[in-house]
Amino acid sequence: MSYDELELDKLGDEKTALFFLISDTDTTYNFIVALAFSQMFNLLCERADNKYGGRLPHHVRVLWDEAANTGQVPGLEKIVAVIRSREVSLTLFYQAMSQCKALYKDNAETIMGNMDSIVFLGGREASTLKDISENWLGKATISMQTDSRTRGQSESYGLNTQRLGRELLTTSEITTMPGNKCLLQLRGLPPFFSPKYDLKQHPNYRYTAEYDSKRNAFHLERLTSRRLRLKPEEEYTVYEVDASDEDADILNYDDLDSADDFV
Repeated sequence: MSYDELELDKLGDEKTALFFLISDTDTTYNFIVALAFSQMFNLLCERADNKYGGRLPHHVRVLWDEAANTGQVPGLEKIVAVIRSREVSLTLFYQAMSQCKALYKDNAETIMGNMDSIVFLGGREASTLKDISENWLGKATISMQTDSRTRGQSESYGLNTQRLGRELLTTSEITTMPGNKCLLQLRGLPPFFSPKYDLKQHPNYRYTAEYDSKRNAFHLERLTSRRLRLKPEEEYTVYEVDASDEDADILNYDDLDSADDFV
């Protein structure tokens, strides 16, 4: 992290893929990813305004998986409201909506409100199910018919029909939703009870490691480079080191005037 090799501000200049990998058991360095996201959004907005007149030439889509485990991004409720006009979109993945509320407290409603579409793939968290049933789906009108029969000295019959409102899907019905179904809410449209897309039917499925692990598996170590990439416009201090003595340390703090100069 002593130098910049990500160039976060240039992600919208050309087609680029950038991956952040974190441990699912050790959270020590998760804050670094949160810092990277925060800087990336700010840099992209500044570059869109200062260089491209408000919109990036290539749309930047951020797929933020495990959003609850990467820590809190300061001011995310404001970021999601302004990045759309700069050709930047954000997709948050949560196990339950309570995870977003735990991180961002009162601002969670603002963040969710700025999302154009929400997809529910299934779950059992109570507050999420209640919010979906009451706020996403709303109510439907049903007709209820009741029959009555009175026996006595003079027998009588009665038929009563009335219209009632009930949840489009109750929490119990959402809990027992089939695994191949999902709920989709798009802004300005009624909710969809839709089948999940079978990825194996995608024309590019044959290029995935699941299809052929030997030919298509991605090996990160082949692309990872630890070498510093020099840029013409940047200034560097060059130190000459005599490595003729094999027993001597090539770089030593004592050889430099200050510990800050150690590279």
